[in-house]
Amino acid sequence: MDMTHEVLNQVPPLVGHSTADDPALIEGLRREGAAWAEDEVREVGRLAGSAQAQEWADLVEHHPPVLRTHDRYGHRIDEVDYIPAYHQLMQTAVSHGLHAAPWADERPGAHVARAAKFMAWSVDAGHGCPISMTYAVVPALRQNPSLAAQFEPLLVNREYDFGLRDPAAKRGLIAGMSMTEKQGGSDVRANTTTATQVGDGAYALTGHKWFTSAPMSDLFLTLAQAPGGLSCFLVPRVLPGGDRNAMSLMRLKDKLGNHSNASSEIEYDGATGWLVGEEGRGVRTIVEMVNMTRLDCVIGSSMGMRSALVQATHHARHRRAFGTALVDQPLMRNVLADMAVESEAATTTMMRLAGANDLAVQGDSQEGAFRRIALAVSKYYICKRGPVLAGEALECLGGNGYIEDSGLPRIYRELPLLSIWEGSGSVAALDALRAIAKEPQTLDAFFDEVEQASGETRLDDAVARLKKELTAFDDIELRARRVVELMALVLQGSLLVRHAPSAVADAFCASRLSRDWGGAFGTLPAGLDLGPIIDRAVVEVPTA
Repeated sequence: MDMTHEVLNQVPPLVGHSTADDPALIEGLRREGAAWAEDEVREVGRLAGSAQAQEWADLVEHHPPVLRTHDRYGHRIDEVDYIPAYHQLMQTAVSHGLHAAPWADERPGAHVARAAKFMAWSVDAGHGCPISMTYAVVPALRQNPSLAAQFEPLLVNREYDFGLRDPAAKRGLIAGMSMTEKQGGSDVRANTTTATQVGDGAYALTGHKWFTSAPMSDLFLTLAQAPGGLSCFLVPRVLPGGDRNAMSLMRLKDKLGNHSNASSEIEYDGATGWLVGEEGRGVRTIVEMVNMTRLDCVIGSSMGMRSALVQATHHARHRRAFGTALVDQPLMRNVLADMAVESEAATTTMMRLAGANDLAVQGDSQEGAFRRIALAVSKYYICKRGPVLAGEALECLGGNGYIEDSGLPRIYRELPLLSIWEGSGSVAALDALRAIAKEPQTLDAFFDEVEQASGETRLDDAVARLKKELTAFDDIELRARRVVELMALVLQGSLLVRHAPSAVADAFCASRLSRDWGGAFGTLPAGLDLGPIIDRAVVEVPTA
């Protein structure tokens, strides 16, 4: 072969590693009460880093689901076809309990373990959507004990049983949500879908839903206007006895990312739904579900940031420029360390939120109050930072990062979704302020948490600035993003001061809590110890 085709100075494939080789993740798992799950978390991490799982992810990215509205004879069927790799990903996720399994696990830390496994299973974001929704549906469904008794055992079962059949005849169920309408978006109270009672607890639903992801799921929670006001309903795709419900798939969405997930527009034409909770209390009914899906947005953003960071550090260790490995060049070290600080702050916060969630579902009111406000704050900030970090990681690879084969464009496309899903940035920021105004115990719980790290002067100064911001509520909505960003930063700073290595905590406080923080990655001040920070972002890949 001509010598011009000799391959030099290229980076070895990032394959055969474990995505669970993340110190912040494992340390958080132990700290938040789920050390017993470490072996399974590491097993999931090894699977995610394997050539097989990466092949599945590549296949589903390039071969998205296909909608078939009618069969060859013209009968309406409303089926979505997926390639086998999608079902392999789903089977792996369900068999490891990434869906609703924690609701049947009475061990302390079950929800923490699930969060860690969900983060470690960082291969394809699209199939994670139905996994996340199945997890979130259970606490809302429990507001109708008879429905919960009927369906929860199948929702928590670690069996993936694809296909539209009578739910009672299946080994396991997947659930979805059908909330958004074209005229309302986040304003679900503007929904126009109607629900008319036709029997004991049964209603006929009629209307159009603008976003319904994973439409081949077995069950959906949906909102509709009943005589008593906006209410929550459980709508099956297939009715007891095997008949299809009156639910048509109009089209699949052509999205920026999340390609393996079939997001659809659907129409209910007298579809049967069963009331969950009370009429007129639909929003209150789904609040607990929103807590779960918001947590998963934070997990997904942390996962994406960590994946992008690992790609960047792997490249920098093996790529040489101007006679030196990239990782040894001062400005590149600043960029990598800065991204590593961001990623570790996100992961540490995510694991703390998972711990609070675990205790809150057991009835701990203090942790429930902290979860209420910290989830809204972290959903806003961490999900905003994800796309920025992914873009910087892509740039670390230069032109190679802009090529699909690197995997970074996929991560870059996925991360904005997590800032949009379950309340876009402004919705999350305003929800945090709503909690402060209407549930003052949440702010008390927030400062109780943050002030456990009192004594770090830079953190103390930032906390004082935050309290000053919160004293004036006259223009608070205008300042909502600024205030909530500062809340997120002092929370992350407190957690890192208490739990992270001193090099990481010092770098965070010297940058994020400074009044003149540069904002762009690679602007850490001089005098910091960057080596230990970068080392925590490195994964080892087996040599041939």
